[in-house]
Amino acid sequence: MSLSDHAAMARALKLARRGLYSTHPNPRVGCVLVRDGTVVGEGWHVRAGEPHAEVHALRAAGEQARGATAYVTLEPCSHHGRTGPCADALLAAGVSRVVAAMQDPNPQVAGQGLARLRAVGVQVESGLLEAEARELNLGFISRMERGRPFVRAKLGMSLDGRTAMASGESQWITGPQARQAVQRLRAQSSLIISGADTVLVDQARLTVRAAELGLDEEQTELALSRSPQRLLIDSRLRVPVNAPFYQAGPAWLACKAGQDASAYRAAGHTVLECTDSRPHIDLHALLAQLAALQINEVLVEAGPRLAGAFAAAGLVDEFWLFQAPVLLGSSARPLLDWPLERLADGPRLTVIERRMVGNDQLLIARPSKE
Repeated sequence: MSLSDHAAMARALKLARRGLYSTHPNPRVGCVLVRDGTVVGEGWHVRAGEPHAEVHALRAAGEQARGATAYVTLEPCSHHGRTGPCADALLAAGVSRVVAAMQDPNPQVAGQGLARLRAVGVQVESGLLEAEARELNLGFISRMERGRPFVRAKLGMSLDGRTAMASGESQWITGPQARQAVQRLRAQSSLIISGADTVLVDQARLTVRAAELGLDEEQTELALSRSPQRLLIDSRLRVPVNAPFYQAGPAWLACKAGQDASAYRAAGHTVLECTDSRPHIDLHALLAQLAALQINEVLVEAGPRLAGAFAAAGLVDEFWLFQAPVLLGSSARPLLDWPLERLADGPRLTVIERRMVGNDQLLIARPSKE
């Protein structure tokens, strides 16, 4: 591929990122149309149910789309959903070449869109900046390829690896800039998970707050137009229906099958009944349920017990560790409630990003594949 091909796809990826907060449950996609070395149209997918990126770009290009090259960050769809197939729209517009960053992992597409274009003589290429395109849609890809959402765990800790005092007091370990970053992380998530302990102690709502997002007007509006779902794992129904978490708006509750959750349903909340013979809810089964409900990205904001359970089950795909320059002492609560007996039992992580957020350090790490 040429330098101009790379530049056009990089622009398409930049456009796709504008849908970071709003496309759920659809993937984030951008498209750029280039004819005779000039960009004649571009677009990005804004919301589910609305036109896809290719359609926006074709509308902007008009007749200039004929003979153009379409750079799209995800294979054009070939099936009828809430909108028509984008592969057909590109054909109707007379596009002569299509460059896709990656094939669509959705089994309803899975190469069929590119095959349809190739079959009628359109020059088709795939794989340009694929790694960047996959990073943009880790949750959608995870749901399609693994049958579960991509899970991030957000943890705030002191320099000595503690998350709260023994009493549970934890507000605020980290500073305002870190809290702003967490607000944006919430906004891009499909669903936020917490546990009864956190919600009871912190009186947590786990909502997205416009004033703390720190985004421009367009992105703030998009973020607020699609607030993430909020799910409380509460196997014993310890959190009352009049708690701030439930008063903040419709929420989801995960509890054991057979529990009397009628009061929560009556208040407008969604109850997910989870069957499990063990004392606690089966997190693997819960994530499979969430995937079936089209949840792409899950953010776990919980105390050491629930966060530790997700980590111990091998279900955390990415850790967001905010470390504040403070010491909480040996009686404070640990980062994760996850007993390990040998050094060899501790999973290794690969740091993918490290930066300062105000006076705090942010470490983003994923389980090593080695």
